[in-house]
Amino acid sequence: MSDNHSPYIIVLGNEKGGTGKSTAAMHVITSLLRQGYKVGSIDVDARQGTLSRYVENRRLRSESNPAEHLPMPDHYPVFRSEKHVVEEAQAEDEINLKAAIEKLADSDYIVIDTPGSDMYLSRLAHSHADTLITPLNDSFIDLDMLARLNPETLEIIRPSTYSEMVWEQKKQRAIRGDRRAIDWIVLRNRLTSVNSRNKEEMRKALESLSKRIGFRLVAGFGERVIFRELFLNGITLLDLRESRVAMSLSHIAARQELNQLLEMIQIPKQKKKVA
Repeated sequence: MSDNHSPYIIVLGNEKGGTGKSTAAMHVITSLLRQGYKVGSIDVDARQGTLSRYVENRRLRSESNPAEHLPMPDHYPVFRSEKHVVEEAQAEDEINLKAAIEKLADSDYIVIDTPGSDMYLSRLAHSHADTLITPLNDSFIDLDMLARLNPETLEIIRPSTYSEMVWEQKKQRAIRGDRRAIDWIVLRNRLTSVNSRNKEEMRKALESLSKRIGFRLVAGFGERVIFRELFLNGITLLDLRESRVAMSLSHIAARQELNQLLEMIQIPKQKKKVA
């Protein structure tokens, strides 16, 4: 290799399931691949394996339709240790995640998808993040993972469990001697096109919280059936032309959302590694 810089690591994380982590992860992966970068992906939610299945669906489609030229990441699932002794399980988790990252050391970027639950392997993955993207359904139920609110005034009482975990992983990163700070992005997902009081109150609460605990707030995807269809076919909004999918108004609107999202995330450009 002519360049030995370490990969830039992007982690998709939230301790609540069903927020669109794997969908966002696959679109970030494909965006970087289509820019000509070498991309690795790690699924530490390997038991459920949504990202792993997405990558496998993509591989199968690519093999069946080679003319589509679908770029692929180097993908590794990492399973949670099944050892019964906590210290032994955590040590095995550390070894397994480190091994996966080392296998992808020649990548420009590594994208890690995490489970929608609190577990040591997920926390460990968060501590490696250069950019942390937290998709959040646009509801106060999901917001509860970030902060406790006064139910009458909607004022923030204190940061909640997930926010405290992210703060702790920032400290663990510093202890390891990693000088790169975590760029934390909260992604408002499943936004409706209709303005409502709930939507406006969510925006205000998140903006206030972002200043208090230090994340950037970005608008994500609307609620669209198209994402389920894309998953089954192993493709993303960035593959539609090559895959010769007929573009509907929903496709066009979703691509506009994606372009705005990728622009707002502002993932730092890496110097591409050349063999």
